[in-house]
Amino acid sequence: MLQQVYERARSSPLFTELLVASDSEEILRYCENRDIPSFRTRQHKSGSDRLHEVLQKTDGDIYVNIQGDEPTLRKEHIERLLRPLLAGRGEVATLKVAIDSVTARSPDCVKVVTDKNGRALYFSRLPIPCNRDDREDIRYYKHIGLYGYTRSALETFHSLPPAELEETEKLEQLRLLENGIDILVEETPYDTIGVDTEEDLQKAVAFLAAEKLED
Repeated sequence: MLQQVYERARSSPLFTELLVASDSEEILRYCENRDIPSFRTRQHKSGSDRLHEVLQKTDGDIYVNIQGDEPTLRKEHIERLLRPLLAGRGEVATLKVAIDSVTARSPDCVKVVTDKNGRALYFSRLPIPCNRDDREDIRYYKHIGLYGYTRSALETFHSLPPAELEETEKLEQLRLLENGIDILVEETPYDTIGVDTEEDLQKAVAFLAAEKLED
């Protein structure tokens, strides 16, 4: 899976450097044996805190946190994620994709609501917004867990202590919102399959097999 994520991320021409950051000896050995650039880190509570350790040893202007369990990542995701940052419209960006009401009820699917300018209002494992009147026209959006940061924003994120909402929902991005820091949320038409269970793995395998047939 790691190889798949790395190769798909490498298909984007927007990265000047791409590496795997981990504290796992198994992962680091895998990378070494396959000539995948890697970076040994300490243990961290979140991927963004781990990314900050990479920042301390590198000199990039923009950093992207890609989870290693996203084998259906597309270069279009990366392009959409980086668009507002490269245009100077914000300092933190992430992605969303439209989902149905059934998917929205799953706590494994993180939802996001935004204001009219695309700034995140809240992220939750519960369905948001709450459909109090049982309307049929409510739109739900899944949060895709890719994050883009300017260097200064990532430094700010790491300097803040874990927030109460972050600890409650187990969502690192709430650390920023609770401290009044904007997150731009770009919409993509392409969903991803994050692999957390055996069922997710089978879905990802089927997706990739179908993709190869289309090619």
